[in-house]
Amino acid sequence: MFDLVVKGGTLPDGRVADIGISGDRIAAVDDLSGAEAAEVIDATGDLVSPPFVDPHFQMDATLSYGIPRINASGTLLEGIALWDELKQEMTPDEVRDRALTYCDWAVSMGLLAIRSHVDTCDNRLLGVEVLLDVRETVKPYLDLQLVAFPQDGLLRDPSALENTRRALDMGLDVVGGIPHFERTMAQGAESVRILCEWAAERGLPVDMHCDETGDPMSRHIETLVHETVRLGLQGRVAGSHLTSMHSMENYYVSKLLPLIAEAEIAAIPNPLINIVIQGRHETFPKRRGLTRVKEMQAAGIEVGRGQDCVRDPWYSLGTADMLDVAFMGLHVAQMTHPDEMRRCFDMVTEVNARIMGIDDYGLGVGCAASLVVLDAGDPIEALRLRAPRLAVVSKGRVVARRSRGDAALTLPGRPGRVTRRHYPDLRQESRRRPFAAGPRHLVAAAMERMRRIRR
Repeated sequence: MFDLVVKGGTLPDGRVADIGISGDRIAAVDDLSGAEAAEVIDATGDLVSPPFVDPHFQMDATLSYGIPRINASGTLLEGIALWDELKQEMTPDEVRDRALTYCDWAVSMGLLAIRSHVDTCDNRLLGVEVLLDVRETVKPYLDLQLVAFPQDGLLRDPSALENTRRALDMGLDVVGGIPHFERTMAQGAESVRILCEWAAERGLPVDMHCDETGDPMSRHIETLVHETVRLGLQGRVAGSHLTSMHSMENYYVSKLLPLIAEAEIAAIPNPLINIVIQGRHETFPKRRGLTRVKEMQAAGIEVGRGQDCVRDPWYSLGTADMLDVAFMGLHVAQMTHPDEMRRCFDMVTEVNARIMGIDDYGLGVGCAASLVVLDAGDPIEALRLRAPRLAVVSKGRVVARRSRGDAALTLPGRPGRVTRRHYPDLRQESRRRPFAAGPRHLVAAAMERMRRIRR
């Protein structure tokens, strides 16, 4: 007998299966007709996915929008200055309440693993202490990793070196940094060296805000590559944002991408924030401010996507929905082929889980019994609709439910209800026309269309 069976769901790879859960583990993925269970969720016709994962967030600042004022310019730099003002007046209770509220939002959206950067440029280390407590509070239902993050620069801020070391001693999980905010390029490179050496000594991963600027000469990613290889940190390092790569000269990028792949460094763009914050100092033409997602993927680099901010000094919107993140990322990276759209869904689930090093993630037997039932037929439809989460299961327990969002119509001669679920079967079409990105593919397709017109 199972504790819970999720019946008839469609998995992200297209299989239809029942999922049997015993305790906090998936015990069976099969046809479980006739099996007994203490509880059954009917997912017939619905997408059943592993939970969403966010590898880049700022939980110490979340839900603080408007305190003590708003970011009038919308720039990264004003956001950092505003955060410095907020740090002076925030209290432990306020940070804790906001963080726990955000975790409630996350669970309701099927977001069950978050990596949050925590500012260490505060002699009180208030955010560190509070979020360590929050990490333990939410542990039964949400996995929270904490990054020691010297927001004002490891070398630029006079207390950051010692405070960041103290924060790691207190039990933070990941070493972070912000080399492009140091006073000079040389100090930025030095901060990368120091932080990577700390990670190597402590056996910790690295997740660094890296080159979050439109300046093509901000090239700290190459230093991060060098230190990763020098210290044997391959597979344990992520570079977040990497927006300067958007503006870099193509030849330099053609040299850089193989080096990132060789160092096994993952990339974490944050499309909602990058597209809003970058380019604020320009008129037109205005750079888009998102890193080269498809080029990095083609080079074999692991590329995830993060939320980064929700209702804080840098971003006034956000709902803890990783489908919003994937939806924006799909548009700004122009990932509209069916294969690419499915990959966008994978980026906020499977890929992000690998970046965070979550070993028991997935829908296989023996994996943690955490999953999401979505009001959609497949991953592409989930993206299109930013589909409601009908049920969320965390570690074997149903932690959130929601009714379907069908609309009732009163139009003569038209259906009484509208769901907006509509997904023609493109699988045959995809098989007939294999995807091959690039100019040659586009030119060939255009020439074929012209030949048909002439006939």
